[in-house]
Amino acid sequence: MLDFLRQEGIEENIIERIEEFRRCYPVLPEDEYRVSQPKYRYYGTDIWNKALTALLAGENILLVGPKATGKNVLAENLSAVFRRPEWNVSFYLNTDASSLIGTDTFKDGAVVFRQGPIYKCAVRGGFGILDEINMAKNESLAVLHATLDFRRIIDVPGYDRIELSPCTRFIATMNYGYAGTRELNEALASRFMVINMPIISRENLSKLLKSQFENLKDDYAKLLAELFDDIRKKCDSSEISTKPLDLRGLMSSVSLVANGLSMGQALELGIINKSFDDFERQLVTDIINTKISPKLAAADIFES
Repeated sequence: MLDFLRQEGIEENIIERIEEFRRCYPVLPEDEYRVSQPKYRYYGTDIWNKALTALLAGENILLVGPKATGKNVLAENLSAVFRRPEWNVSFYLNTDASSLIGTDTFKDGAVVFRQGPIYKCAVRGGFGILDEINMAKNESLAVLHATLDFRRIIDVPGYDRIELSPCTRFIATMNYGYAGTRELNEALASRFMVINMPIISRENLSKLLKSQFENLKDDYAKLLAELFDDIRKKCDSSEISTKPLDLRGLMSSVSLVANGLSMGQALELGIINKSFDDFERQLVTDIINTKISPKLAAADIFES
């Protein structure tokens, strides 16, 4: 990952501070399996610089942006760069204080405390990924307030008060527009350094495709990046919904072509069918067919 950062143009003094962080806080052997091995890389030097500097300064960060901007990819990449065990928390209707911190349970006939992901992340120096934090209930948010601010403590009712490890960080993500989301309250927002995630450029998307499929021809990497950008523009102009704007779907479609499907079949599964409206599906099909031939096969788009 550090070599990748150098390729992205990250300053050497930042990389040296990351190396020092790794030396000061080696991962525990029992937590090695939680150190992320990202499948995808995040491309964007400016965002990398902001995120790395904030984390090195001991801050928690909030990644804000629309769909397909790479929020979760960046969060996973950051955990891997710092070589910290990762705990993922997805906020939904039933996420409450006990599911975050922990709760009493029986073990060998005795009542013991079963640690939750926030508790484990705090005491073991992990990176906590708080996914879609603006879907959290008030009860869940109250748990995070003292954890995320300068106090860096967790009071466990009936047990003890714990202090966060100096290498614990929290990376939250949020996306306005999903069902169930709401405005983040000021008290919680003030506990983060906020990074507005930009839309991935055609150039960076082309690089991402080439990083995953090394034998993908340059022309087709650029063409697929252009196709994705065209779909985004249709979403921005409200001609179609954001459902077909699926970066994971695009990557998976290329993989399906590599495994034998035609380009048309692969994009149908990965992009077109993400919309459940017949009229919208036809619009997306038309967008794709004007840009790329549905009859293309692996032999056409990959180097032999």
